[in-house]
Amino acid sequence: MDREVAIDPVAVPAGLAALVAGRTWFRDRVGQSGCAVYRLARAGEDDLYLKMAGAETLSDLVDEMARLRWLAAYLPVPPLHGFGLEGDGGWMLTGRLPGRTAYQLLEEHPAAAPALAGSLARFLRRLHAIPVARCPFSADHALRLAAAKDRMDAGLVEEDEFDDARRGMSAQDVWGEMGAAMPVAFERVVTHGDFSLDNLLVVNANVVGCIDLGRVGIADRWQDLAILWHSLAEFGEESAGAMLQAYGIALDPAKLDFHLRLDEFF
Repeated sequence: MDREVAIDPVAVPAGLAALVAGRTWFRDRVGQSGCAVYRLARAGEDDLYLKMAGAETLSDLVDEMARLRWLAAYLPVPPLHGFGLEGDGGWMLTGRLPGRTAYQLLEEHPAAAPALAGSLARFLRRLHAIPVARCPFSADHALRLAAAKDRMDAGLVEEDEFDDARRGMSAQDVWGEMGAAMPVAFERVVTHGDFSLDNLLVVNANVVGCIDLGRVGIADRWQDLAILWHSLAEFGEESAGAMLQAYGIALDPAKLDFHLRLDEFF
């Protein structure tokens, strides 16, 4: 599947119109945030990115804007160029970070995964080292469990998109197994919430920033480690192991399994 497709320009609020005028629009086909995401290109200038939300995802977009503004004091994140609310809709316009996503790089050069794993781990340690007392946002597993159950009860969980380990299972089955294997303790750090290869920008084998920040908040460190481990394992478990070694933590199968199951609901 093409990761984006060219489209005609979309109407935006008057306050953003001048910023996006004269640009070529591309619709992202990969992101699963629930919002529509567009890349806006113009020759000789950096791309802009516009995320649009309707009534059902408006609060998610507001959450992401607030987290982006807060995290910018600690890590490189996209610059915020504009934000608008109009009726039941929301629009967030950001600039681009340099580089390419870690996934794009590894898709072309999969053998580079073990070497890149160290850079990914070091950036994650920077994030997890932000003082918890400074973070105003919670992404606690109890909150995520409540949201997961709401999505399951509403029939919003995409069971046909489950990972191979849970292929053919129902959301109810995954929920039951997840609850039965709940870890006894969680270690609170500032987490990204979706620390995957698509959300990390790389230049010269170094991670230079992160995107898609709507889930940032205090949670167990394995929320991020599990998603990154799973993303790297696509390119070989050696890469996933190298990431854990560079981060400085041993594999915790119980927490890995719990967080991967929980992520199936989102």
